[in-house]
Amino acid sequence: MRIEVRGRNTDVTDELRDHVEKRFARIGRQVSELAVLEVELSEERNPSIADREVAEATLHLKRVTLRAREASPEMIHSIHALAEDLRRQVKRHRDKRRKRAQTRRVMSRLRRREA
Repeated sequence: MRIEVRGRNTDVTDELRDHVEKRFARIGRQVSELAVLEVELSEERNPSIADREVAEATLHLKRVTLRAREASPEMIHSIHALAEDLRRQVKRHRDKRRKRAQTRRVMSRLRRREA
């Protein structure tokens, strides 16, 4: 999986980039090597917003695009919550695909028996 990290209204340090790669490595093992993950880290400039540090992710898979957005007072916490949210989405997507494939196999066996 290829990971692209961008910053908007904030600098992306090597420490943040490493943290993102470490957090999303688990997801990288569950998806194709051709998948592309775009992570955008930003800071809200409005002082009345408590959760100023925002992390957004878009995961481009073969036939589907998964998106997640998290905000918190600290960027590290936003990245952690974002990774967990995206992990749940990937797991759900994989389970759906497996269930569909299993159903198709059973149906094709039934059709062969009838013929």
